[in-house]
Amino acid sequence: MSLPRSSLAHLPAADGPGPDRAGQPLLGCRVRAGFPSPADDHLDVELDLHAHVVRRPASTYFVRAEGDSMLGDGIHDGDLLVVDRSLEPLPGRVVIIAVDGEPTVKRLARRGNGLVLEASNPRFAPIPLAGRECQVWGVVTHVLHALPGATP
Repeated sequence: MSLPRSSLAHLPAADGPGPDRAGQPLLGCRVRAGFPSPADDHLDVELDLHAHVVRRPASTYFVRAEGDSMLGDGIHDGDLLVVDRSLEPLPGRVVIIAVDGEPTVKRLARRGNGLVLEASNPRFAPIPLAGRECQVWGVVTHVLHALPGATP
């Protein structure tokens, strides 16, 4: 089903102002991922995506994910990860960590008396951290990825 362009006329054009624009439109309604409901068609506020995903600018950086070991957490190959270095790497959190000099993204977990890194794809075995050189680079706070077929 396609909507007539006129129903979206109150939204700024996609080819409008670029990087110098402070924010993008945020509709004042939520969209259901279940059964459809009538749309409110209200433009509520401007949304600055950077301000929405970056809580602590001085300690936040972005990095691209590579591989499919974290698919269960919604992290796909090529996704943009938002990482906060100021957050504590607690068990249960997804972290960027260098293990023996190799950076990876995994979920930190406690097993027995030790810590391991767990992939969220069952094809990958846990990585025990005991006796290895580890340096935490931060905690992943957001994941941004395009839907298949949505980008040219």
